[in-house]
Amino acid sequence: MPRLAKKLVLVENENEHEGHAVADEQVTSVVHAVAREDVVADEAIAEEAVAEDTVVENDDEAQDETGREDETESEAAGVDEDTGDAETRTIAVSAVAVSAVAASAGETGREQGSSDGTSDDDASTAPAQRPDEFRLLEALLFASKEPLDEATLAKRLPQGADVRGSLRALQLEYAPRGVNLVRIGRKWTFRTAGDLAWLLTKNVVQTRKLSRAAIETLAIIAYHQPVTRAEVEEIRGVAAAKGTLDVLLETGWIRPRGRRKVPGRPITYGTSEVFLSHFGLEQIDDLPGLDELKGAGLLDGRIPPGFAIPVPSDDSTLRDDEDPLEPGDLLDLGLAPPPERTETD
Repeated sequence: MPRLAKKLVLVENENEHEGHAVADEQVTSVVHAVAREDVVADEAIAEEAVAEDTVVENDDEAQDETGREDETESEAAGVDEDTGDAETRTIAVSAVAVSAVAASAGETGREQGSSDGTSDDDASTAPAQRPDEFRLLEALLFASKEPLDEATLAKRLPQGADVRGSLRALQLEYAPRGVNLVRIGRKWTFRTAGDLAWLLTKNVVQTRKLSRAAIETLAIIAYHQPVTRAEVEEIRGVAAAKGTLDVLLETGWIRPRGRRKVPGRPITYGTSEVFLSHFGLEQIDDLPGLDELKGAGLLDGRIPPGFAIPVPSDDSTLRDDEDPLEPGDLLDLGLAPPPERTETD
């Protein structure tokens, strides 16, 4: 439009001296010429734009082709470089695949275990199923205070159950355990294993009140030691029961010293260190004498003439009228120490 305006101005200037008709024709011709020039210019511009687009597309295609060629070359180069590691990668991929399959199988197993309410650990530690007869026999024998015979057990078991066979099987099953199934006569019961009896032995100190006979016997032994049973009975004037000496021996207050060198070779008795410790004596000479006993009111005035209390002595050296004890003497009295346990026991 600016170009058209300029040309119109020129035409009008030139035609100022010419007629209006000629000016109009010239103007019209100029307008058509300019219009044609504009159309041609627009077409040229359009063709240039199409050509530029074509060139750009060709360039893009060329670049794409070049990129594909570069990628192909890179892949080829990567293949060449990885050829040496192909076997390693194959093994690694196989290992990963195997691990994935194993993990999947483990997860499936855990899910199945969870759905069943059990786990792998529970399944591995679950006890084997035992016959019902075994469980019934165990319950009956365990709850009973006394041994039970087979007839009594058979009444509680299902009809047709092999009671004796089940008991024998249980006996073998419990043989290596701390509790054994044993048969006593015709009855059955549970008992602690015999080799563990020493572990369950409990020593209990029981307080006992000595009888008058035991006190008198102890006093005679303390003052007249060493003394035999017959001599104790002679001093007391009555027969001494065997249980009296047994009680004093169990307390540890008296001990057998030796055997008297007389017919029958009776055992002589004397006091022990336990006696001194229990009664708070430093030595046996600290026992009260006749005057002390009178002063304490333990002796009345009816003491026979010539009565005297001997001076006690607990010298462990055997006297001339005593022989040493033999190894079997302490065993007969129940005073021998228990045999030492060995590893084989």
